[in-house]
Amino acid sequence: MGHELRVDTLTVGYHDHVVLDGLDLDVPAGAITAIVGANACGKSTLLRSMSRLLSPRGGRVLLDGRAVHTMPAKELARTLGLLPQAPTAPEGITVSDLVGRGRHPHQRLLARWSAADDEAVADALEATDTVALADRSVDELSGGQRQRVWIAMALAQRTDVLLLDEPTTYLDVSHQIDVLDLLTTLNRERGTTVVMVLHDLNLAARYADHLVALAEGRVLATGTAEEVLTAETVETVFGLSCQIILDPVSGRPMMLPRGRYHDLAAV
Repeated sequence: MGHELRVDTLTVGYHDHVVLDGLDLDVPAGAITAIVGANACGKSTLLRSMSRLLSPRGGRVLLDGRAVHTMPAKELARTLGLLPQAPTAPEGITVSDLVGRGRHPHQRLLARWSAADDEAVADALEATDTVALADRSVDELSGGQRQRVWIAMALAQRTDVLLLDEPTTYLDVSHQIDVLDLLTTLNRERGTTVVMVLHDLNLAARYADHLVALAEGRVLATGTAEEVLTAETVETVFGLSCQIILDPVSGRPMMLPRGRYHDLAAV
């Protein structure tokens, strides 16, 4: 049945600035949810709050009815994994060691590294096409390679709920599709609940079962791509005039921005 993840009247901020103000959100269990919105609308803040990296000023984040901010850290990490935006690795750490850190929540005090841990790390490296990088220092990698290694660490954690903040950052278009296909496979074959922040509205519409549009710290719209990705919503959230057509590949809505020079073809 999956895990129930719910945000209940959540208020979060930094210093004197409130970013999320009384936000409510139900995350569909066993589905892929994409959070979209303009810069600084609260997407990353919401994801960080859901993983308890940020403490709420009001409201709660509930996992199976329990407030995540009161759960033991290791217990939470066995169920819920997070790939934050722009993570940092310890200096000099190798790729295999970093990916292996995803196994820490599953290891008990004085317990030895197991065959199951080896298998999880090997599977994560294979899935992200980073096997050839295993012995290299993370410091030596390009931005795209690094991003795939961080995704591998998140996969090695093997949680039932996975939160990813802009997982396609730094990736070329081919690897963007590879990562999103991989997350879809995890969802379809293992039932993993995936929640991800994406900037590309068309990729969000193509890959997500459920879209959440944020505007100024509040949920403006939730639902299927057909319900959320409308010209009116895009105008409200991004201040952008656009046309919505059907994606010829997925059959989902696809956004075409008009832009200032949309009539050039007629010139």
